[in-house]
Amino acid sequence: MPEQGQLAIPAAKVGGTPDDRLRLFTILAVLYVGQAIPAYLVVGAALPIMREQGASRSAIGLVGLLLLPGLLRFLWAPAVDRIRPFARAHRAGWIGLTQIGIIAGLVALSFVPPVEIGPFLAIGFMLGLLLSTNDIAVDGYATTSLAAADRPIGNAIQGGAVAVGVIVGTTGGLVLYARFGWQATALTIAALSVLPLAAAFAMRETTGAETARPAPRAALAAFFRRPQARRMLAVALIYRASEGLIGAMEGPYLVDRGVSLDVIGYLTGAAAATAGLAGSAIAALLLIRIGHGSTLALLGVLRTVCFAWFACHAFDLATGQSLLFGAAIGQTLIRYMEIVALFSLFMGTASKEQPGTDFTVLSCAQVLVFLLGSLLAGVLADWFGYGVVFALATALSLLSVAITARLLSGGAKADLCRS
Repeated sequence: MPEQGQLAIPAAKVGGTPDDRLRLFTILAVLYVGQAIPAYLVVGAALPIMREQGASRSAIGLVGLLLLPGLLRFLWAPAVDRIRPFARAHRAGWIGLTQIGIIAGLVALSFVPPVEIGPFLAIGFMLGLLLSTNDIAVDGYATTSLAAADRPIGNAIQGGAVAVGVIVGTTGGLVLYARFGWQATALTIAALSVLPLAAAFAMRETTGAETARPAPRAALAAFFRRPQARRMLAVALIYRASEGLIGAMEGPYLVDRGVSLDVIGYLTGAAAATAGLAGSAIAALLLIRIGHGSTLALLGVLRTVCFAWFACHAFDLATGQSLLFGAAIGQTLIRYMEIVALFSLFMGTASKEQPGTDFTVLSCAQVLVFLLGSLLAGVLADWFGYGVVFALATALSLLSVAITARLLSGGAKADLCRS
């Protein structure tokens, strides 16, 4: 029987021997880190480099277009689930092909200074398409390969990979650029991208669900026909609905409160990366000990407390930068932990017939609602001020926790009745 507040999910296969599990965890770590490092070089390190080379702020803003493939990747996820590039390598084939393309794209990018906006965006968009397709295949492989008990660890690896991407792709990229220039930086990241290619050759797709030929009818419609999938989509859209309001306005608010840019850089850079590594590990432990429903409820309440502190500070009901910094770091830590918990649920919901498609739809949904909140935040802040925006985020956060708990609990009861 599933825990209270958790959807009933199909039982997964046994995790295998310790050596098999370690092999799988290592492969997933290399593959996810291999995605994160190039991505954060292009959308992280390249931004200040562009400005340093004289690019206008409006031109730099166009880099946001490179995020579109990641947001829209659910449109071609069914093709990745459906098409087997090689007879004996389905997702490994996709990963290998896209990884070769990523390496070639980085080599091409090394000959294009970031200040040359047109060529940089063209190559960057191609890299975005390749990285997004690679992500669909890796997520599908993780979903079919991880046992239910290992999903928290697998998703902690994914969360930690993002932190490593920030450290190596953004911070490391800037350090390399300062010492050796752009071409050496891009070529170094290209060389690091050979490791995921080696991991693709080490993948095992000959056990469990991977022995079955991919479903010929993998499609978005198949996702929406499943009540459990629709219920989880509602969770993905509701649980993080409040976070974009804070995420978009946190930096501007700190600036307007007199916090120096170097301190803000530390909070959003090194501290965020540290929070990513620590938060992913803590979330995995929480999931193992108290389960998905309880973990999401706990994190939602803690997130609401952090948001409330921002609101109190904006209304001058509380003062002191140190506590404000604590709230900023706290909500970053919680955000990484939420992703681990949500992605573990998404994996449990994904069908065996089209795991990449199902997981991708859910992961794109939670990103979409975050971005919509970010777009709305600036308008609301201009009209009503920071305090109203933060107060609204606090109320939405608390409401989302209650609705999510009801959805998960109702889903568990419905699935039990059908079983």
